[in-house]
Amino acid sequence: MTKTIILNLTSDPPLLSVMRAAVSKVCEIAGFDQMDTSKIILAIDEACSNIIRHAYKGKGGQSIKITCKIKPTKLEFILEDEGEPADLKKIKSRPLDEIRPGGLGVYIITSVMDKVKFADGMEAGNRLIMQKSIPKDKK
Repeated sequence: MTKTIILNLTSDPPLLSVMRAAVSKVCEIAGFDQMDTSKIILAIDEACSNIIRHAYKGKGGQSIKITCKIKPTKLEFILEDEGEPADLKKIKSRPLDEIRPGGLGVYIITSVMDKVKFADGMEAGNRLIMQKSIPKDKK
């Protein structure tokens, strides 16, 4: 049976603390330990920060919808916005040996999550689907 939690936030950075608290609780319910929970929170935080920075160009008050699905074998997060559609050809992480601030969000997200997919062909906005397998001893 799938358990679903939906968060509707606006693109205001202080509200990311609400998202972090909610994702922490979702991970706890799904059976993740504190280390994995912290990594998942970091990945979702990076994705939300990228929505604010890139899709909304820093503009506050815009919609961010986070759907959390606890499934029997995996935890799934679907992030949706109504901002400028991402150019999927340009989404990439910078080399780790290139020392400068920023540019590691995609690397962090893909390193933490087991599956990451950007929905393409959307008329407006963006959809990012991220999945993490639930530890076998917690299923």
